[in-house]
Amino acid sequence: MATTIAATRLKRGMIIIQNGDLLRILDLEHKTPGNLRGFVRVKTRNLRNNSSSEQRLRSEDVVERAVLDEKQMQYLYSDGDGHHFMDTETYEQIHLSSEALGDSAGYLKPETTISVEFFGAEPVGIELHQTVDLTVVETVPAIKGATATNQLKPATVETGMVVQVPPFIGEGDVIRVNTETGEYQSRA
Repeated sequence: MATTIAATRLKRGMIIIQNGDLLRILDLEHKTPGNLRGFVRVKTRNLRNNSSSEQRLRSEDVVERAVLDEKQMQYLYSDGDGHHFMDTETYEQIHLSSEALGDSAGYLKPETTISVEFFGAEPVGIELHQTVDLTVVETVPAIKGATATNQLKPATVETGMVVQVPPFIGEGDVIRVNTETGEYQSRA
């Protein structure tokens, strides 16, 4: 259940297989130093034991990308152990740890339908929508007379995540947030 992909085509969030372990790519950086050959520096997390590692791949290296099955599931709730999802067809419930979800957990709202990724029968992560609408629950009031267009202020949304928003956003506003970058997009 795997395909091969060139190291230069790797993207953040992909799951690759190395030495029989499933590794999620947390961060990557393409480097082409001067007259040397290009390489890709990849930071990964092992999905089975949650250990992190960093490796350097040559541009011509080929890695094995895990082929994942996706199943539509409903996010139910979070507790001290992690996050619980329910299959909308069979009503079977699964549990994913906070480490497996990483930063994605900040975008989950109860009763939201989301794609859960499976490698065989093992749930390994979730696939978020491009954007998500969240309600602002706490932010500082706008400063009168502040006319700088690139000025931002912190706002806490309903999931507990903090997003930088423009000064005109107030408590109770619903905002659209990009799930890849965590940046404010617009009012919803």
